[in-house]
Amino acid sequence: MDRPLDRPAATRAATRATTRTAVVWSAVEGLLGGPGQVVVDIGGGTGGFAVRVAGLGHQVTVVDPSPDALAALDRRAGEQGVADRVTGQQGDLADLPGLVPAGSVDLVLCHGVLGLVDDPAAALRTIGAALRSGGALSLLVGQHHAAVLARAMAGHLVAARELLEDAAAGPGERRFTADELDRLLTEAGYTVSGMHAVRVFTDLVPASLLDLEPGAAASLLDLERAVASRPEYLTLAAQLHVVATH
Repeated sequence: MDRPLDRPAATRAATRATTRTAVVWSAVEGLLGGPGQVVVDIGGGTGGFAVRVAGLGHQVTVVDPSPDALAALDRRAGEQGVADRVTGQQGDLADLPGLVPAGSVDLVLCHGVLGLVDDPAAALRTIGAALRSGGALSLLVGQHHAAVLARAMAGHLVAARELLEDAAAGPGERRFTADELDRLLTEAGYTVSGMHAVRVFTDLVPASLLDLEPGAAASLLDLERAVASRPEYLTLAAQLHVVATH
């Protein structure tokens, strides 16, 4: 049984997880038509999105390099009663052509992966080859400007300057600007239909506020949703979410 002191921390963690994914999930839901669509989740790990998509009646393949994550995915899918609609495949984005027939996928989720590959343009072309004509891509990446600001606020001023000059500087994933993403996707044959600011405020609001202020969690979620589609907030967001068709 959880100790009383553990509950606020667990509540804060759950709230932040919700605010971090709510905008993206709303967009993904909007891309899904009737049951039976073929969905691939690249780097989908333990199935946070895949199991929810399968719960709506779609067939989901999760491609992930971690056998532990795929084992957790199997357990989660079984617990949610969608094991027959979720398949785990060990591999990464570069392995996609050997795991999924070309032109067979209705929707690809690529969340937090593009910044880890050596050649983002080639990766987008690989995804495009898997999509059927008119198929959709849900792409989530780190946003360059916010990452520079975050390093500076943490006191890492030299690292902030390095990242300012080079979006791939330092450890971790490459970050992108909205203009760069639009260019990369257009050159890879996609049509961008939506771009959303994700986690504009969530990472900045003190955790204690969610406990001390009644209704703060709901207000934070409402605020994130309110600014998600406003282009002036794209440069402030920790992440960018793009919807595109191929």
